Amino acid sequence: MANYANLPAPSPEQGLNRYMQEIRKFPLLEPEEEYMLAKRWVDHEDTDAAHKMVTSHLRLAAKIAMGYRGYGLPQAEVVSEANVGLMQAVKRFDPEKGFRLATYAMWWIRASIQEYILRSWSLVKLGTTSAQKKLFFNLRKAKNRIGALEEGDLRPENVARIANDLGVTEDEVISMNRRMSGGDASLNATVGSEGEGTMQWQDWLEDEDADQASDFEARDELDTRREMLAAAMDVLNDREKDILVQRRLQDEVVTLEDLSSQYDVSRERIRQIEVRAFEKLQKRMVELAREKGMVPA
Repeated sequence: MANYANLPAPSPEQGLNRYMQEIRKFPLLEPEEEYMLAKRWVDHEDTDAAHKMVTSHLRLAAKIAMGYRGYGLPQAEVVSEANVGLMQAVKRFDPEKGFRLATYAMWWIRASIQEYILRSWSLVKLGTTSAQKKLFFNLRKAKNRIGALEEGDLRPENVARIANDLGVTEDEVISMNRRMSGGDASLNATVGSEGEGTMQWQDWLEDEDADQASDFEARDELDTRREMLAAAMDVLNDREKDILVQRRLQDEVVTLEDLSSQYDVSRERIRQIEVRAFEKLQKRMVELAREKGMVPA
């Protein structure tokens, strides 16, 4: 992609305050300017355009990263991971979909940060399920909700309740609780200097500025919607399906001109088929969502 060697980089030596001052120098983009830059990147791989899109959204990445304080990780590295997610978003952004880059980039930024957090904590290994990751981010909150925050080993009834609420097994709750109560990452270790009061790493896990539970629930919902999309595609015939996929459901969008040549019909006819297929797909998606109780019947 673009050459990011000249991007401002957060570092402990530099200090985040100075970094925040530096990135404020980059102007925000007007919708029209953002669209044209995105088109230059998509159509011509213009690295200067991609660079400008990234720098104009560094403040967004930093703001999201600040919501993930409290995991015992260097904040400069969290910001750097946020920037990685931002770059991935710019690389995949399609200006023809009708939404702003910021809306699209937020998911990539959060996903990059969360994966970094999970990689960095030995008590949640790569490859764990989404439900187990949600357990990691929510166990302390769940214990507090039922008045079991000070329990060492949880009582059986509390284990059962938490397992049910978070969609994991009772064994997973017991295992995670023991690890977080004094295992791999020493979450009970005291932090802070003398005179600052006694706090433990686990006291920092709950962050009011960023609801990691909601983020993982959103990712679970995204997986569900992808499954629904695959099922809903059955309402389309082969031509409708192929045109819709090539026009709206893949990274490299095929032009109307190319599809008109492929199917030997006019560009307007391709556009009509695309619109009709999309409407049919939307209708079926709504029906499936109602069947799953995701929207009112």
